[in-house]
Amino acid sequence: MALPHAQPLDVIDVRPLGAGLRDAVTTSLLKTPALQLMRLVLPAGHGLPEHHVPGALTVQCLEGETVVTTPSRTCTLGAGRLVVLEAGEPHALKAVADSTLLVTILLHTADAVR
Repeated sequence: MALPHAQPLDVIDVRPLGAGLRDAVTTSLLKTPALQLMRLVLPAGHGLPEHHVPGALTVQCLEGETVVTTPSRTCTLGAGRLVVLEAGEPHALKAVADSTLLVTILLHTADAVR
C-alpha cells in the first residue's frame, strides 16, 4: 500500500514532536515529480550510513542534535539549523540526541520538469 502524501495546498505540520518523538517514525510527507519532503526520526545513537541521492538536498534539524558527515566535512545540526548538500554528495547522519529532521530532496531540476 502506498503511503499517503500531502497534496498541493495541504498544510503540513513540521513542528517539533517533543514528548511524541520517542514513538514517532520516519515518514515521507510530500512527493512530486520534482520534490520530496521527509520527516526523518533518529533516536540518539542511531543514524543512516553513508549514502547519496541523485538530487540536491537540505537537511534541517527540527529538534535534537545530529551530525552530518561527508567525505570533506563534518557539521553538527541543532534545532533550527540547516545544511545543503549537492546532488550525489555521499553523506551519513548520526543523532547525538533524539532528533527529527526535515529532509528536502530536489528530484529533478526545473528544466527537466518543463
